[in-house]
Amino acid sequence: MSEVYAARRTRLREYCNAGGSAAALVSRPANVRYLAGAAPHGAVLLLGKTEDLLVCAGPTADRPTQERPDEALRVQTLPGVGGGDPAVGAAGLAARQGADSLAVEEHHLTVARHRALGSVAPGLRLANLGGAVEQLRVVKDEEEISCLRIGAEITDQALGELLESILVGRTERHLALELERRLVDHGADGPAFPTSVATGPNAGRPGHRPTDRRVEEGDFLSVCLGATYRGYRCEIGRTFVIGTAPADWQIELYDLVFAAQRAGRESLVPGAACRDVDRAARQVLDSAGYTEGLTALTGHGVGLEIDEDPQLSPAAMGKLDACVPVTVEPGVHLPGRGGVRIDDTLVVRPEADGGPELLTITTKELLAL
Repeated sequence: MSEVYAARRTRLREYCNAGGSAAALVSRPANVRYLAGAAPHGAVLLLGKTEDLLVCAGPTADRPTQERPDEALRVQTLPGVGGGDPAVGAAGLAARQGADSLAVEEHHLTVARHRALGSVAPGLRLANLGGAVEQLRVVKDEEEISCLRIGAEITDQALGELLESILVGRTERHLALELERRLVDHGADGPAFPTSVATGPNAGRPGHRPTDRRVEEGDFLSVCLGATYRGYRCEIGRTFVIGTAPADWQIELYDLVFAAQRAGRESLVPGAACRDVDRAARQVLDSAGYTEGLTALTGHGVGLEIDEDPQLSPAAMGKLDACVPVTVEPGVHLPGRGGVRIDDTLVVRPEADGGPELLTITTKELLAL
């Protein structure tokens, strides 16, 4: 993997040089990990004029094996108790390397930290790196997609096991905790985000935080979870019915959301406008009279963070590339009654390669549990 990280740093250096910056300071943890192979707590990456350094406030030897930084990258530990702020230390190192300008991630640095950079190296011109690293991260290589695929398998396995257990009488909070434990039991680093379990009138509500409400017969049960595997995060969402058979209104609502999700999935082709993917799913729900209360976006990119570019929303700019993993997650929530969410993680692939690759494969049939 060392050559992969080196190639990523080279692409970023070329971007910085084209913008007139001799060096760059990367401080956002996911971006540090993407470029360095690991992001020890508080560490920053300096793309220096003469040498690249992973700057840390403390030793990194106790990190797990998969967290070790690229062996071709030198680790610089700051001296003193606690080591000070690695970002400030890196700015000083950049100045000592002879750099006259330093591109920084202004969207991640606090105002106080930005001022500290200027004070420790007053001769450095600070420029804005912007979202350059985030844009490099959008298209994944096959090793990254493999990590997402394994994470999806773990997630499917954890969800499948839960569905085989008795659910009536258990609380949302208890079910969410059990799902997160199962993720770790099956090899996940941990949950990709706080697991959402929503029952009855809570079902279908995006971002619902589990409560002490107990599962009852006749409820819709919506579950949204994901595993983190080697730093990469995936997502799945499913809705089920508790009891012997769903009611007519539940079947009708479920079929509608399923149709919207299928329309979004089928739109995932290289070159498709991000807003058109959102429109494909949204139009199905709009035409059925569910214009009000729809979520702000149909999906988003995933990777080292659970919510990355691209955004599949009405105002989204840009087009999809091949090898971009995204979620497609439309839903409808009816206040006081509940609702449906269906959420998959897929990888954009050309038609010649079989079209979008579905990573989360738990059935989307409306099951009565």
